Amino acid sequence: MSECTAERWWAESGGLKLKRGRYGGGLHDPAISDGAADGRFLSLAERAVIQFGRRRGLSYAAIGTEIGRDKSVVCREVQRNKGPDGIYYAKAAHGRAHHRGHRPKPFKLLQNEALCDQIETGMDQGWSPKLISLMLAKTFPDDETMRVSYETIYQALYVQTRGHLRADLNQQLSLKRRKRKSAAKRGASLSPYKNAFTISDRPAEANDRAVPGHWEGDLILGSGNKSAIGSLVERSTRFTILLHLPDRHTSDEVATAMIAAMLELPEHLRRSITWDRGTELAQYERIQVALETKLFFCDPRSPWQRGTNENTNRLLRHWFEKESDLSVYTAADLKRVQDMLNRRPRPTLNLATPAQRMNELLKTAA
Repeated sequence: MSECTAERWWAESGGLKLKRGRYGGGLHDPAISDGAADGRFLSLAERAVIQFGRRRGLSYAAIGTEIGRDKSVVCREVQRNKGPDGIYYAKAAHGRAHHRGHRPKPFKLLQNEALCDQIETGMDQGWSPKLISLMLAKTFPDDETMRVSYETIYQALYVQTRGHLRADLNQQLSLKRRKRKSAAKRGASLSPYKNAFTISDRPAEANDRAVPGHWEGDLILGSGNKSAIGSLVERSTRFTILLHLPDRHTSDEVATAMIAAMLELPEHLRRSITWDRGTELAQYERIQVALETKLFFCDPRSPWQRGTNENTNRLLRHWFEKESDLSVYTAADLKRVQDMLNRRPRPTLNLATPAQRMNELLKTAA
């Protein structure tokens, strides 16, 4: 084979770095070298600085500055590779790190049936691989053989020839996928919010609820995501507005309904709106112009950043159950539910109602 192919195979098999010479290559052992095989890894020289810094009583941050690394890297290095006496020795740490990083490693679930039994028990109870990994570390704090990363569990679930896990165990995952979906494919779609304001741009007055007029919104979806109701919640008063979307919930219908509902409010009570990254708000620029407000969007896969709206939608599920057809509700039905929710006393408002707080704001404006 070609020289490039040989080098690639050597690297993939975990081979040591090759040291080139006039008549060929020789092995270069990083365990005794003062250089690192890759800039990601600490070199022996850097470990010597760490040892010297520890002897002088320097902080991890100060040592990190000396070698151009983050303090967390130094802290992790010392905790992982210090000796049995608790003292950090650079030479021993370098050899220990090299031995730990040797590839290829045997697949852990091929050798430990007791560990596989623990994983299967957790999966049958509906636990996620990450939760199983955390609980194993807590249950077996002194037994390294009974610990496994959640990534290893996922690999075993999606590649059935690896480990002793049951072949059907991947169906216990919440998404029940037969194949793993790559991160590249998940992020392949083009976001309509590349130029939009993010939640980190939202003013402090909205974050601490000091000033009224900042709203959070989202859609409540019905069976098969075929029907929807829009919800808007004012952060300081918890006052709720429901958007009637009888036919579809495309970006055009949502924008039209939101503009019509919020134009009834005075300008100072529509300072901003925070929304999740669903495509139903792709016409956000049209909404901003019509309402003379700003729209802020949560970070990807972070709906908890608009927690006020999430809590309100949980309350609304009392009337609009999951997997039900939401298109059967009329505008009058939504108004009735909206009024009931706004007349509900809230502990966060000292048992006042959202309607009372909103009326006070409207009277002050008048």
